[in-house]
Amino acid sequence: MPDPVRRRTVGPAGGATGALPGSEGGGVVFARSTTVQAQPESIDDGIAHLRDTVLPQLQEIDGFIGLSLLVDRESGRCIAASAWQSEDAMRASADQLRTVRERAAEIFGGSLQIDEWEIAVLHRDHTSRPGAWVRATWVRGDPARLDQAIDVYKMALLPALEEFDGFCSASLLVNRGSGLGVSSVTFDSREALDGSRDRGTTLRESISRDAGVEVMEVREFELALAHLRVPELA
Repeated sequence: MPDPVRRRTVGPAGGATGALPGSEGGGVVFARSTTVQAQPESIDDGIAHLRDTVLPQLQEIDGFIGLSLLVDRESGRCIAASAWQSEDAMRASADQLRTVRERAAEIFGGSLQIDEWEIAVLHRDHTSRPGAWVRATWVRGDPARLDQAIDVYKMALLPALEEFDGFCSASLLVNRGSGLGVSSVTFDSREALDGSRDRGTTLRESISRDAGVEVMEVREFELALAHLRVPELA
């Protein structure tokens, strides 16, 4: 295994990551999330900038394998996540993307927080569609028991999620040094997300208890951009 992924914070934005792009070939892949507390009136301009300007720039960088963007229009919280074939590729891209991130922050109208993760689980039932929504759950656990928690996610949560109407995909990102993690579950529509809420709460309580983790935050987002390859890391 590589060394634990370090978390770097730039500015006071706060947050982590959401729906994640993935690798076609399996193995260990990594993600960098960029959280911005945007001005709500700037969000559409920010989405267009990521789609039309940032994504083509990322596609020119070795090791880049996908980009997603989550948006909460009410709070202004936006989370862009890029996936990388290796930890080396992710870290080598950091300096290349510094000015790209700064420009994106200007357009969104907010400051940035940068986090780096290992993608421990990534399962897709089918490709996301326009109008998809994501429920993200941030957790914290004992780093020494992280692999046990990952196994619970794979063996207990994923099969249960497959039974939800409108389920699209699920991912689990982890920081092996801190014990932090974030689970993102994507649904086909806002209606499917809403319909899953009560059942999802019950399932989350059961899974977090079995995995030995503490739920820190649960948020729901519009999936505004998903340039993803078909993943399977489960």
